[in-house]
Amino acid sequence: MSVTVEIPSPMRDLTDGRTRVAVEGATVGAVLADLVARHPAIRAKLYDGEKLRHYINVLVNDEDVRYLDDLDTVVADGAVVALIPAVAGG
Repeated sequence: MSVTVEIPSPMRDLTDGRTRVAVEGATVGAVLADLVARHPAIRAKLYDGEKLRHYINVLVNDEDVRYLDDLDTVVADGAVVALIPAVAGG
């Protein structure tokens, strides 16, 4: 299943400058695993140990996976997965 992952600006240096990366996977977890397999350096930005970092928001076709099935959310062929790091400051 081909899926597009949108890469945020702060992580693009880890994907050879690409804004979008084509990966495979039937769930969000599988999609992220394939992204990490293709671009291993991005793992440290996405995960704290085995858990997705709490400040990384993941959307599938504009739906926040935290309100769906989290990393078990099913991803259809052609879906767009967006990685959005939370921004803080004042």
